[in-house]
Amino acid sequence: MEYDRCRICGSVSAPVFAMRLLNKYDVQYFHCPSCRFLQTEKPFWLEEAYKNPINLSDTGIVLRNQRLARIVTSLLFLAFNPKGKFLDYAGGFGLFTRMMRDIGFDFYWCDPFTKNEIARGFEHVAGDKYDVVTSFESFEHFEEPVAEFKKIMDLCDSLIISTEPLPEPLPAPNNWWYYGTEHGQHISLFSKKSLKVLAAKLNAYCYSIDNIHIFTRQPLNWALARIVQMPFAKHMLYALSFFLSPFMKSKTISDMNAFKQSL
Repeated sequence: MEYDRCRICGSVSAPVFAMRLLNKYDVQYFHCPSCRFLQTEKPFWLEEAYKNPINLSDTGIVLRNQRLARIVTSLLFLAFNPKGKFLDYAGGFGLFTRMMRDIGFDFYWCDPFTKNEIARGFEHVAGDKYDVVTSFESFEHFEEPVAEFKKIMDLCDSLIISTEPLPEPLPAPNNWWYYGTEHGQHISLFSKKSLKVLAAKLNAYCYSIDNIHIFTRQPLNWALARIVQMPFAKHMLYALSFFLSPFMKSKTISDMNAFKQSL
């Protein structure tokens, strides 16, 4: 029987099943008995999978960004400094960055694989540091998640990501939508335990709110730490943003004026 090393904790991971990706490649999956991380075999099909960086089946891209903008607004107010400097890592076309600037946050964009179409002029500059980095629906794409995590945490002290936690027991092949077999881009699937193991590698704390996960080198204050553990925490944070966002001054017009003056 073939085995593989867990890309999170290094334990020996056993093969659990195979699935057909991109309707043409039979790919083996390995499940770690220690941290419960699920990974594919070495992904040889990625060049084909990323012919279109935003996959066709991601019909929720706009709705997801709208909801995340609301939830992150509340988190930045409650846990961090809303007047700080922020980066959206693996930010796609720049939709989230533009949304957050429209609310009033000083957000920037970074994505080595996708063209910035919506937040042009607000690209990450090498050497810049940030109060908080966000990275949504990206960690499941990383072939070397520990290395990517360290790279991001070199830019900041706190990171907010989204990724669907692996259910227990392990879903049967083709019985969980997040496997993403049609696009073949989801090669690293995290249990909540594996996220905590990942955080520990950089002496960070990890807090999970459903599919949203906060990594921070300083613990959240006790009140917020209690709130994020509540069953409807995501809904509470979403609703709260409507009361908090009016305290921000949108950068929509000031960004436009700045670009006009530079012409």
